Amino acid sequence: MVSRSYSNLLDLTSCGSPSFGREKKRLPRVATVAGVLSELDDESSNSVGSDTPSSVSQERMIIVGNQLPLRARRKDNGTWEFTWDEDSLLLQLKDGLGDDVETIYIGCLKEEIEPSEQDDVAQYLLDTFKCVPTFLPPELFSKFYHGFCKQHLWPLFHYMLPLSPDLGGRFDRSLWQAYVSVNKIFADKVMEVISPDDDFVWVHDYHLMVLPTFLRKRFNRVRLGFFLHSPFPSSEIYRTLPVRDELLRALLNSDLIGFHTFDYARHFLSCCSRMLGISYQSKRGYIGLEYYGRTVSIKILPVGIHIGQLQSVMSLPETESKVAELKKQFRDQTVLLGVDDMDIFKGISLKLLAMEQLLLQHPDKRGRVVLVQIANPARGRGKDVQEVQSETYATVKRINNTFGRSGYTPVVLIDTPLQSYERIAYYVIAECCLVTAVRDGMNLIPYEYIICRQGSEKIDEILGTDPLIQKRSMLVVSEFIGCSPSLSGAIRVNPWNIDAVAEAMDSALMVPEAEKQMRHEKHYRYVSTHDVAYWARSFLQDLERACRDHLRRRCWGIGFGLGFRVIALDPNFRKLSVEHIVSAYKRTRHRAILLDYDGTMVQPGSMSTTPNAEAVGILNILCRDTKNCVFIVSGRERRTLTEWFSSCERMGIAAEHGYFVRTNQNAEWETCVPVPDFEWKQIAEPVMQLYMETTDGSNIEAKESALVWNYQYADRDFGSCQAKELFDHLESVLANEPVSVKSSPNIVEVKPQGVSKGIVAERLLSTMKQKGVIPDFVLCIGDDRSDEDMFGVIMNARALLSPVAEVFPCTVGQKPSKAKYYLEDTSEILRMLQGLANASEQSTRTSSLPSH
Repeated sequence: MVSRSYSNLLDLTSCGSPSFGREKKRLPRVATVAGVLSELDDESSNSVGSDTPSSVSQERMIIVGNQLPLRARRKDNGTWEFTWDEDSLLLQLKDGLGDDVETIYIGCLKEEIEPSEQDDVAQYLLDTFKCVPTFLPPELFSKFYHGFCKQHLWPLFHYMLPLSPDLGGRFDRSLWQAYVSVNKIFADKVMEVISPDDDFVWVHDYHLMVLPTFLRKRFNRVRLGFFLHSPFPSSEIYRTLPVRDELLRALLNSDLIGFHTFDYARHFLSCCSRMLGISYQSKRGYIGLEYYGRTVSIKILPVGIHIGQLQSVMSLPETESKVAELKKQFRDQTVLLGVDDMDIFKGISLKLLAMEQLLLQHPDKRGRVVLVQIANPARGRGKDVQEVQSETYATVKRINNTFGRSGYTPVVLIDTPLQSYERIAYYVIAECCLVTAVRDGMNLIPYEYIICRQGSEKIDEILGTDPLIQKRSMLVVSEFIGCSPSLSGAIRVNPWNIDAVAEAMDSALMVPEAEKQMRHEKHYRYVSTHDVAYWARSFLQDLERACRDHLRRRCWGIGFGLGFRVIALDPNFRKLSVEHIVSAYKRTRHRAILLDYDGTMVQPGSMSTTPNAEAVGILNILCRDTKNCVFIVSGRERRTLTEWFSSCERMGIAAEHGYFVRTNQNAEWETCVPVPDFEWKQIAEPVMQLYMETTDGSNIEAKESALVWNYQYADRDFGSCQAKELFDHLESVLANEPVSVKSSPNIVEVKPQGVSKGIVAERLLSTMKQKGVIPDFVLCIGDDRSDEDMFGVIMNARALLSPVAEVFPCTVGQKPSKAKYYLEDTSEILRMLQGLANASEQSTRTSSLPSH
């Protein structure tokens, strides 16, 4: 099923319907008129399913990034010349996808293309490079990239809070709207080329974090992966972002979310738990979050480098010539190398201060040790970049004035753009590489350095080294960068500790040759086996696994704007039709009705938990019908339930999850499970008391048959951690007692073995059959995990039911369940029960009429 829908809020228009086939035909261009998109997308496309199988069989990957992996140059005759950007990660990752996977790229060009040229350029790039350019008006691009991305997201993700206007500035909603607008335009470009049932879509980085929502909205079953190339901050930092929930929910519309390190993934999972109440589980080595019936998988794998490209540049004559030149320039000197962007997070000034400290504390290093600092142009702009430049120049000048002399410059600052071969030549001649960023998503400089230090035959000849001798290298890396965990042989430092960095630099120079060789060999083995192709191949494999059950699930969308999400459930799970159940109710004679209370008869989180007059009135009507056997099955205490339902004389009550049962108001309370004593409480209660005292916001609920530790109002992460500890503790101390320890959201409960709501359902149906009243209608409604036991029993109780029995297990809300049906909320449940009550009253009136 093909859909073409654009937001009426941006007034995006198209010149026709897009082509979804693979044949090369001219694609209509989406007019990217200047404007700002509201957070509310048009709702007409809320639930677009991709139900019609595509006729295309070849696997295809649509790679979406902020920039296309292309270089553009306007020639003298005014035409454009385009070439692949060999340094682009998006291009390099193609090596890991295999020859049988076709790739299409979607992104912006670095150069601005005039509107009159955009159609021709777009068609040329599609035909020649399989690239779909996203043309953004300059003002919109500036607000999106230099505004929201670089002014809000980039600093915040690198732990910089906007405490003052100088530090990133206050949150500007117009920049956020521009960010949403651009993500929407990217979604439209994906729509032009996607075959939704066949293609995989891989979205890259923080520039496009809400794109998954727009794509999932268009095609509920889109196979979608997202990889974040920057750090993800701790929840204490992230929670300051005004649009925090929107970004989290958008990412959760992906099937697979990738991070470079466990720390970044852990922070993301913590944010999902604290802000959205979504917990994660690890199963057979895979981490996943259950989100409205969909499992969102988490991938943790640092990206690698393209080794072949580095080696090809290393073998160029220009590289060999530059290596010879540098060897001569730095003869009799040891080179320490830094390669960083000129921005506030790369720690260039801290590195320079450490170099200054090294020369101060170790006079023997003066004249012998040189720091070559390559400073690439900053990707952002603004006051902070200017300050970094000023501080860097001033510090370099001071160090060189203090320690420099004729023929010796302690710090060589290179702030002009270098060719790839020039940078590689510096890697080759450097004895140690220093990466002291204060925060960085990954940073591949150490990986490149290791490969370059491995050298080649020609490089060995130029350097005068024996090719039979093992290569050596040394790394000093910040513990705050993404590649740090994978470089176990590096000297890790806290870049803020200047003395420690200076000492690490000195240690790196003093390490024995054999140890340098050993460290290098360890790093080279890792980097050479975990290259960019390995990373891409592993991500695609996990994405395929995450999307494996798409087609067997029934999907539909709910929610507005960026709150949109997709429900994915079993095909047999459907909404309970009032007309259908009332019809079945009317034609049946022996009915069993089991109703949970909290979350079913009363709204969860409601200030008042007592049943209202409407609910009690409906129950009384159902109970008066002689064909009905009605039970309230609750986890609450029997005293409370007796008081609340004192007017329902004929209604059965099961209290404390079925431990206590009473068939009507005049009957005695019975126990479903024989329990000789409750001495186990004397063991369990002191343990729970200990955890209650150490977990602020938790409490103990003492029932007649059970003990419950509730941490609903505790810190979510700490409460969850304590609950796991308490669960293990209780299982240990109660191992020989006739009880079971259960863990549910926000509670840990100890109760007698065998007690469950399922026991109540089984007992009720068995009793009815023994009395010769074989049920031909069963309705069971509940909202949480404890009610699943009832659903399981009535679904498998055919021996206790009439052969033509109509069974209606119904859960509250659209979610994974053993139930076959659902109703949205309490109000719908009461409306349905009212329909049944009306049918009973009508039947009573009909039977009371005189016969003629």
